[in-house]
Amino acid sequence: MAPRLDAMQRATEILGEPNKAAPVIHITGTNGKTSTARMIERLLMAHDIRVGRYTSPHISKVTERISIDDEPVADETFVRIWDEIAPYLQIVDAELEADGQPRITYFEALTLLAFAIFADEPVDVMVLEVGIGGVWDATNVADGAVSVVTPIGLDHTDMLGDTLADIAAEKSGIIKPGGFLVSAAQDPEAAEVLLEAAQSKDAQYRFEGVEFAPTSRVGGVGGQMVTVKGLAGTYENVAVPLFGAHQAENAAVAIAAVEAFLGGGEKQLNDELVRAAFEQVTSPGRLEVASTNPTVIVDAAHNPHGLRASAAAFKESFNFSNVNIVIGILEEKDAVAMFEVLREEYRDSADFATRLYLTASNSPRAIDPERLTELALDAGFDEDDLITFDKLPDALGSAMEAAGTEDDSSAVLVTGSITVVGDTVVLLGEKKED
Repeated sequence: MAPRLDAMQRATEILGEPNKAAPVIHITGTNGKTSTARMIERLLMAHDIRVGRYTSPHISKVTERISIDDEPVADETFVRIWDEIAPYLQIVDAELEADGQPRITYFEALTLLAFAIFADEPVDVMVLEVGIGGVWDATNVADGAVSVVTPIGLDHTDMLGDTLADIAAEKSGIIKPGGFLVSAAQDPEAAEVLLEAAQSKDAQYRFEGVEFAPTSRVGGVGGQMVTVKGLAGTYENVAVPLFGAHQAENAAVAIAAVEAFLGGGEKQLNDELVRAAFEQVTSPGRLEVASTNPTVIVDAAHNPHGLRASAAAFKESFNFSNVNIVIGILEEKDAVAMFEVLREEYRDSADFATRLYLTASNSPRAIDPERLTELALDAGFDEDDLITFDKLPDALGSAMEAAGTEDDSSAVLVTGSITVVGDTVVLLGEKKED
């Protein structure tokens, strides 16, 4: 990876600028990007708008990253368009190598493929999620009519900076001159940076908690009922089939973003269309019940901020007192801080009896389970709280066996990285087929 846009700019130029084939809603932030993108997509679809959505990473199959109207792009289309653009990318690679630069990266290639597929379909709107940051992200060759910033926390500090202000500055790079910023509620340090960036680019700006917000929510079976004060109207009793206060906030951000996109924030959306859109919203891998008997819940929280939000939603939405947590973490993450959140929210909580099953996904970036054990001990766990497994299937099987021998108050929670969630989903799918 390299902090650059010149390779993407050259590639899009030689491909005929597919990044400009449709207007763009561009999404950055630390947590909640994919869920918010999927909500925005469904709201646009409810208005008979054809949507291309690009998100990352995928859970079990790479085509999940490039969706047309909430369906992963067909394998045949994925391969056909790749074959069409590959010769042009080879030209760019040769130019980069001649200039002493790295060749087009995996993420850059996938982003170019997404642009090409969306231009080929074609779509009416592109909903793009950044990979990391914003200023130098490969998606930033697109000009977002609306720039969305979900909650900002400390993550990828080795690349984005170690303060909220530094990270916000990187993410503010997606705000375009004369554009429209829609931001989730932020720490004041981050909010100030975003506000200044929007003002410097003569962009309109709206912040959750000031111009829009979820005003009430009531948990229920399979999700929650939410009322949202939007930019142009209030949307009452919207059924959101996802768990947790953070998803209600994501819903408010999504509604405000679509209000901004369709009417400059001055035209209320149709209530019935909003309700119909949210009835269809899904967010795989986000507190998703992946299996029953015993219950296995997968959640892709992969940093302290995300784990804390997930824990609050877990406590609110599920009635389990024994939690067997299968966890795998990637190298670039603050694993000690993540374990501290798990200890505070689960092990030290009077609501739970907790045991951790430490393991690793198939990712080459996964922390070795033995090292994870040391980090968990550093975070305050006792040896009796921990079981270490070299392989995820063994950890998952042991956790499921433990939950299965207990009563209905027991569950398995798989978390720590999207890769460990993805591997788990694949394993559970294979188990069902057997």
